[in-house]
Amino acid sequence: MASLKETGDAGVTLGPDGKMTELQDIINDPEMEGLTLYEKKALLVNRELDSHGMGKYIFFLCGMGYMIDLLYAQAFGLVEPAMQQELGFSSRQYAFNLTVLIASVFGLCLGAPSNYNGILVLTAFVGFGVGGNIPIDTTITLEFLPQNRRFLLALLSIFQPIGVVVCSGIAYGFVPKYACGVGGLDADGNPLGACSKVSAGQPCCDKASNMGWRYLLFTLGGICLCVFLLRFVLFHFQESPKYLIYRGKDAKAVEVLHNIAKFNGRQSTITLEVFAALTDEDSSVGSGDEQLKKSFGEQLKIELARYKILFSNATMARLTILVWLTYMFDYWGFSIAGSLLPKILLLKNREIHVSTAETYRNYVIIYICGVPGVMLGALMYGVPLVGRQLGMIISSALMGISLFIFATINTEASNVGINIMEYFFQSMFNA
Repeated sequence: MASLKETGDAGVTLGPDGKMTELQDIINDPEMEGLTLYEKKALLVNRELDSHGMGKYIFFLCGMGYMIDLLYAQAFGLVEPAMQQELGFSSRQYAFNLTVLIASVFGLCLGAPSNYNGILVLTAFVGFGVGGNIPIDTTITLEFLPQNRRFLLALLSIFQPIGVVVCSGIAYGFVPKYACGVGGLDADGNPLGACSKVSAGQPCCDKASNMGWRYLLFTLGGICLCVFLLRFVLFHFQESPKYLIYRGKDAKAVEVLHNIAKFNGRQSTITLEVFAALTDEDSSVGSGDEQLKKSFGEQLKIELARYKILFSNATMARLTILVWLTYMFDYWGFSIAGSLLPKILLLKNREIHVSTAETYRNYVIIYICGVPGVMLGALMYGVPLVGRQLGMIISSALMGISLFIFATINTEASNVGINIMEYFFQSMFNA
């Protein structure tokens, strides 16, 4: 075995003279004291990623998952009025790649059915695919992020308003133009009813004259498929080193670190010899090949035991419950902004004689303001005295105030302005 040469905090490589002095320095590092074997290896991985970065493509590939989530979350709010008008229903009535594939396949089919039940079934499958994106993409990004770039996790949310803007822009091009009558209205300015709900011979809204919402859904399915090809074919996704280490795949983890370093024009300093030097220190499960020796039942128990950490003490239990509640309230906001506000704005604009085309144009103007909202939220990550906690309190309060104001006024300018305020602070809160 060759000797070691110093490479700074990132790790070590072996040199020609056979000395092990600096490897011993790593083993005896005070930061290693009290850590499990997995934690020691993770510490070295963190230092390595801090040294040469994570590879920008990981950030953008995971961001595409965020974008797809909001593409569809927004789409159903934008197409629901046209869909309801034609169909006559009541409005109340492998994981990283597989989720996108499921969403793309069923998303491409969403515009085909001629009845509401068929659309509901396909929507459920789209939701199954899209719903897996956010937790997986967030986890992968977090595991790859260098310690000194953790604010980028908040900035990942910028892909959500981008997805909403893309969806709204496509809807603006298709839905008003290919709608029943003029923007869904008859010659007297009244919404056309579904052919199944009106008397024979009466003007109605049929499939042939209402293809706009279908074109939108076909297009979103195509975008989803393109993202799948980007993530699965064009860019070969690298599993995170820390995940691989936990699964006992040290050699693969080292390979990934070397690939990332090569992508960034650097040279990785982590080798199997470095990890092997730590294996005698601790034999904890989740490190080296210990977990691979366990039976499926034992591995399942290990996985379930990890969740006990969430309620290991009163402080952790309180934080866990608060985070869950925050996510619940956050997605209530998404449901309001994505599903209810577009329809409410369309109805309010009809009362003041604003055309359907102008309303869909206004959607684009409103939602593009979510981008600076996310940027401000990410900036709060490092602002002294204000920080994330106070930023969330302020943004959620202003988001709620904007909804109350929107319910009391009805002019085109105020509708646009107040909705901009709501979505800006919603995006800031979500970041």
